[in-house]
Amino acid sequence: MKDTTYQLLEVANGKPVKAWIEGVPVEAEARQQLLNTARLPFIFRHLAVMPDVHLGKGSTIGSVIPTQGAIIPAAVGVDIGCGMIAACTSLVAADLPDNLFGLRCAIEQAVPHGKTFGRRDQGAWEQVPAHAEQVWAGLAGRFRALTDKYPKLEKTNNRAHLGTLGGGNHFIEVCLDEADRVWFMLHSGSRGVGNAIGNLFIELAQADMRQHLANLPDRSLAYFEEGSRHYADYVEAVGWAQDFARQNRELMMRAVIAATRTVIRKPFEANLEAVNCHHNYVQKERHFGEDILVTRKGAVSAQKGQLGIIPGSMGAKSFIVRGLGNEEAFCSCSHGAGRTMSRTQAKKQFSVADQVRATAHVECRKDKEVIDEIPMAYKDIDAVMHAQRELVEVVHTLRQVVCVKG
Repeated sequence: MKDTTYQLLEVANGKPVKAWIEGVPVEAEARQQLLNTARLPFIFRHLAVMPDVHLGKGSTIGSVIPTQGAIIPAAVGVDIGCGMIAACTSLVAADLPDNLFGLRCAIEQAVPHGKTFGRRDQGAWEQVPAHAEQVWAGLAGRFRALTDKYPKLEKTNNRAHLGTLGGGNHFIEVCLDEADRVWFMLHSGSRGVGNAIGNLFIELAQADMRQHLANLPDRSLAYFEEGSRHYADYVEAVGWAQDFARQNRELMMRAVIAATRTVIRKPFEANLEAVNCHHNYVQKERHFGEDILVTRKGAVSAQKGQLGIIPGSMGAKSFIVRGLGNEEAFCSCSHGAGRTMSRTQAKKQFSVADQVRATAHVECRKDKEVIDEIPMAYKDIDAVMHAQRELVEVVHTLRQVVCVKG
C-alpha cells in the first residue's frame, strides 16, 4: 500500500477522521468540532478534512461530511452555494492600463457590492436590470413554491441580490497567469436569500430536535432525518439556493467583462477557459459503491479531471486546479487558504499600514474596513497546496493585480 499524506484520527464512539493537514496549523477548537461531527450516527465511513480547515459554526470550514439518511443544515451553512468563477481572456498583461485604478472603478460601478447597514443595503440593485430580471424569471417559479410553504422567505433580498457581490471575504479580481494572460475571477454565493434559507432551516432542525438537543455535542449539529417533515423541503430549498448562487456568479462575470471593455478598447475574447464551482453545498454522490449525501463546507469537488479554483488570500496567489479523484477525500480539495485568526482578532492585531504593505502589488482598497481580510490572517497558500498534493494538480497559477472587495 502506498504512503498517504493524510493524518488519521480515531474517534471514540464515532467514525474516523482523515485530514490532509500536513504542515498547516489547525486550532484545537476546530479539532474538537471535527470529533463532534464524527460522532453523529449517520456519518458514512469517515470525515475528510481539507488543509484550509478552521473553526466554523457547528462544524468546521474545510470539511467534507458524507451522510446517509440525514442532512445537517448548519454544516451546509448560511452562505449556501458560495463558490468561485474564473474566466481566461485573450488579453495579456501588456494590454492592461499602466494605472489600474480606472479598471477597478469600472468594475465597482458595474457590480453592486458591500454590506447591509440596518435598512440600507449598499450591495443590492436599486433597480434590477433587465438581464438579471431575465435570469430571475427562470428561478422565480421554484422560489414561489418555497415561499408558499415558508412565507417569511418572501421578504428577503432575492431578485435584488441577483448579480451582486456582497461583503466580507467575497471579491472580484483581475489576475495574470504564468503566461501573463489576463483572467477574471470572483467569489460569491446565494446572498441574502441563501442566508435566510440557511438560518430558517437551521432553526427548524433545532426546533424539530428540541427533545434531543441535549444529546448532541453541539446544538448547531441539529439535523433532519430522511423522511422527516422538513427534510425534502430543505433539499429543495438548498438546491434552489445553489442554482441562484451559480447564476449570480455568471451574471457578475458578464458584468466584469463588459466593464473591462469600457476601459480596454482592444477587442478581446473571454471565457477561453472557464470554471464555476461551489464550495458550500450538499449534493447526492456515489462513493465506495453507495449513494450518499456529501456536504462540502468550505471544500470543492475534485473528481478526476474536474477543474476547480483555490484562491489565496487578498494579495496572495490563487490556483486553477484539476481534480485527481482521490476517493479517500470523497474527491474533494480545499476551497482556499483558510483563516488562521478571526476577523475581530485581525482588526486588533493589524493596522492600515500593514494592509498597505501586504497589498502593495494589488490595486485594491487599503482602509480599516478591509483589515480583517489582510493576507496575514490566512494560512500560507503554498503550504495548503502542498498538503493536498494527492487531491489536485495545479493547471494555472494566478496573481492578482486588481481586487474589488465588498
